[in-house]
Amino acid sequence: MRCRHFLNPILSPLSFAKPPSRPLASRGSTVAPPPAQLRAALAEPDVGISRFANSLPGFSGALKQRYSDFVVHEVARDGTLVRLTSFDLPDERVGAEEEEEEADVDLSHVLESFRLLCGDADCDTLRGFLLRVSEGDSNVLPIILSADADKAHRSEVHDFFKRNFMFLVTDTVEHSDGVQRCIRVRLRPGPGRRRNAGETGVNRKGMGSSGSSGWRDDRPFDSRSSIAWPYHLGKFLRFHLYKENKDTQEALRVIGKMLGLQPKSFGFAGTKDKRAITTQQVHASRLADLNSKLIGIKVGDFDYVKERLVLGQLMGNRFTITLRSVVAESEDLIKAAIDGLIKGGFINYYGLQRFGSASVPNHLIGAALLRGEWESAVNLILDPKEGECDDMNGVREHYEEHGDIDVAIRNFPRRLIAERAILQRLKKYPGNYLQALMAIPRTLRLMYVHSYQSYLWNHAASMRVGKYGTTQVVEGDLVYRKECHFGEGTVTDTSEDADGRTNLSEMDISCETVPEETIQSVKITDSEDLLKAIYKFEDVVLPLPGSETLFPGNEVAGIYHEITKKDGISLTESIHGVKEFSITSMKGGYRRVIQRPIDLEWDLVTYTDDKTPLVETDLDVLSKAESLKANEPLSTGVFSCTSQEDSLHTSGATSLVETKSIGSSDLLPDLLAVKLDFTLPASSYATMAIRELMKTSTSDSGIRIT
Repeated sequence: MRCRHFLNPILSPLSFAKPPSRPLASRGSTVAPPPAQLRAALAEPDVGISRFANSLPGFSGALKQRYSDFVVHEVARDGTLVRLTSFDLPDERVGAEEEEEEADVDLSHVLESFRLLCGDADCDTLRGFLLRVSEGDSNVLPIILSADADKAHRSEVHDFFKRNFMFLVTDTVEHSDGVQRCIRVRLRPGPGRRRNAGETGVNRKGMGSSGSSGWRDDRPFDSRSSIAWPYHLGKFLRFHLYKENKDTQEALRVIGKMLGLQPKSFGFAGTKDKRAITTQQVHASRLADLNSKLIGIKVGDFDYVKERLVLGQLMGNRFTITLRSVVAESEDLIKAAIDGLIKGGFINYYGLQRFGSASVPNHLIGAALLRGEWESAVNLILDPKEGECDDMNGVREHYEEHGDIDVAIRNFPRRLIAERAILQRLKKYPGNYLQALMAIPRTLRLMYVHSYQSYLWNHAASMRVGKYGTTQVVEGDLVYRKECHFGEGTVTDTSEDADGRTNLSEMDISCETVPEETIQSVKITDSEDLLKAIYKFEDVVLPLPGSETLFPGNEVAGIYHEITKKDGISLTESIHGVKEFSITSMKGGYRRVIQRPIDLEWDLVTYTDDKTPLVETDLDVLSKAESLKANEPLSTGVFSCTSQEDSLHTSGATSLVETKSIGSSDLLPDLLAVKLDFTLPASSYATMAIRELMKTSTSDSGIRIT
């Protein structure tokens, strides 16, 4: 499946024997009890966030007071915004004749090759078999090719089917005479052939995460198991996913459960926040009928496509953020702060969301993995966590005290993928903590190590800015070479969870790096570079440590070695044999120190009621259009509050904004809100931009993330 989902405020695309009790420290375990910092709320300095890009004063306000105060739209690779604009199904007739002609030509070519390999009789037999398959006969009987005594030739035939008909399987069987050998051809077993087509989406109307019809190649991720999907349609159905107060995985779990699909059936370009409204692309079918049943989720803008959507296939995200209850000395101060953000950008820190829950940060788990402390890492994942609901902590505490794996597995919710994977593996292999860790989905377990890399990067960025400032390049800085033109050098998406947690059910999480072919396209600046003034501060990068990354040629490099030495981690060698949990086995990457918001626009808005929405979402616009089409009165909750052209600040424009009043009343005092629209590359955090603007830590009450 392929989808894009929206934050609506978020919108983006997507495509379719009882084991012994767990040892405790009091029982003589060598595992040290969790340090005190695990029990306190995670603060920005804990993960290296301690500097600002400029010294301008900020102001206070409330972020994410309402879901619609944080709206995110993915920016597709072609630069277009992913929006929810329609619930209509695509026209399945478009391109049918051309596609069928092309498919017939391809099939004819393959069958001709088979005729030359096996002869006319076997070719006619195969042609008839494929015809029955394409007609939707899921119970079609196997065919037996002519007797073949030549083993080498039989191998060629097997290879032919592997190359051209991945949905078929062949094997060698005895001829009816009991002497000769023949090749049998049959449909490959799959979930789509264990139930009827209407239940599994074997055909186009059933479901549709992915798949192919007839003889066409079924790739491993094609869970559609389709044998009647029309030739003229793409292998995937792309749709736009709009969700409110749900993260991407939660939304896909709901949709998948209603369709009878596993989450892995869906593809998506990036994960998005929970407390927000987002829009993005997703692959699926049978989706339109779900809109009347889904709560906080809508799907639309359906389109059949040939390629699966995968993580990282986006240019960035467009944010519409409303800061409510703003308090500032003057409007001029707000204007100056925004101008400073436009011109000087913000330190491109990894936000608190990168490091997971407040009580057990992901980077501490990553550090334990890098040290080879498998049991400690397992305990950190399973231990009670501050900030979690009492019921969930009760489950964790019961396991911590009694070590009863069966009870824990029954009580840990399925969304806690890492915890359940560990427990199920420990049940099978008691005491084998490394084996338990390897049961966690690979991209999820790598998240812990990547989080530690981000932790190092944040500290290095703070040192660079604190020691040398943000106005110029200094000797020894790492910069992208001027001859390289690969944009921001990032290839994956890092999205934000407003609850300050990294969702452990994410299906694919990876560290932001430059493409591997440009991994060495950086240089250490020297005195000649400074004399020629070739580079600006915006060119300065810092490494995410790996085996192929360079370190700065100045004092900033020391912070990496200082922190890792303190944490008992080596940047140059692995103390254990597990490559996956070793920095020396990772290529590493680079990240810009400063990021400027792109096409920033802003408004000052006055309002009187905190419940008044200040941003019109995609669903509002669509509902309004549907109401007008049906000549129905508009809902009072749908309105427009778009900015006037002359009141926008774009790309550094400094025109004075017009203050607009929404929901005003003579009986209530006016409240002030700042509405911001800007785009960031896929790996940058909007909360870090807001932090710079307001000069308030995202971990204190100044920003008041509600």
